Amino acid sequence: MTEVFPTRPAPASTTSADSEASRSSLPCKAERAQFTGIWLPMITPMRHGKVDMDAAVQLADHYRRAGITGLVLFGSTGEGNLLSTAEKLAMVQAVQTLPDALPIVVGMGGVDTRKVCDDIRRLDRLNLAGYLVPPPYYLRPSADGIAWHYHQLARATQRPLMLYNVPRRTGVAMDVATLETLARDPQFAAVKECDPDMLDTLVRRNAIPVLCGEDDAFLDHALRGGQGAIPVVAHVFPQRMVEVMRLAHAGQADTARSLFDPLRPLIRLLFEEPSPAPVKKLLASQGWIADELRLPMTPASDALAARIDKAMLRIDAPSTERQRAASTLFSQ
Repeated sequence: MTEVFPTRPAPASTTSADSEASRSSLPCKAERAQFTGIWLPMITPMRHGKVDMDAAVQLADHYRRAGITGLVLFGSTGEGNLLSTAEKLAMVQAVQTLPDALPIVVGMGGVDTRKVCDDIRRLDRLNLAGYLVPPPYYLRPSADGIAWHYHQLARATQRPLMLYNVPRRTGVAMDVATLETLARDPQFAAVKECDPDMLDTLVRRNAIPVLCGEDDAFLDHALRGGQGAIPVVAHVFPQRMVEVMRLAHAGQADTARSLFDPLRPLIRLLFEEPSPAPVKKLLASQGWIADELRLPMTPASDALAARIDKAMLRIDAPSTERQRAASTLFSQ
């Protein structure tokens, strides 16, 4: 017999007013939420073993000003599986203190469906745009098992769910049929897809909105009509990535390519060692954050850092807005 997890009431610590405000931000389940534009899979800044809330707020404000559509927090780039629920709650609340705060999607990966449902219920008190959810990793469930997992999560929240197809991390791939079957329920609002061929197929079939999760495939995705992306390189060049997508959609392919192609060597380096170590190394060199990850993740090597520096020199110099005196942050 198929197991169904019961829904649960809101946590006792959530007041009725909080619950009402949270519910008012939810789309109707009959409507599909729209995820378009550049969503940043933001890193989680660390300092002395703790989440650096000040740096997180400064980064979020910078990306808001740069034209980023929204933030994806606590995915693999955000070291989400190494953070407690309390840390996630605190960081989201800190970032949402900003005026005109960006919408936030929270990464919600896991192996045990029960635990993922419980974590979603604990985070659902926040005003979130939705959740980014891969299939259960390591287990390599069947297509039926994957669908069951997602439907249980949909019962745990009214918020939109963004599917995440990333077989190199989960060990299992969702095929087109699985994605399109799930897409019949509008609560499954979009898919983050990392395979270039699948990206092309999903855009052509147009059964579910698709966001590009592979930085190097970003330009081709935008030129083929893709409406959104979640690129790591937007940590470093947020305005450029926003402009590339605008140009691609305006039919200005050559201009879009002239802006994007110089980023390709940097993109390859940002994934040469386990992410997010390379992009954290780069942001630390600009003074935004400390070069710190939570173990067992470790900082990028000095050799890679030197190659990243050289790649950056071949790209247009970063704007002064992104230049920070390291002493400003590191003296705190």
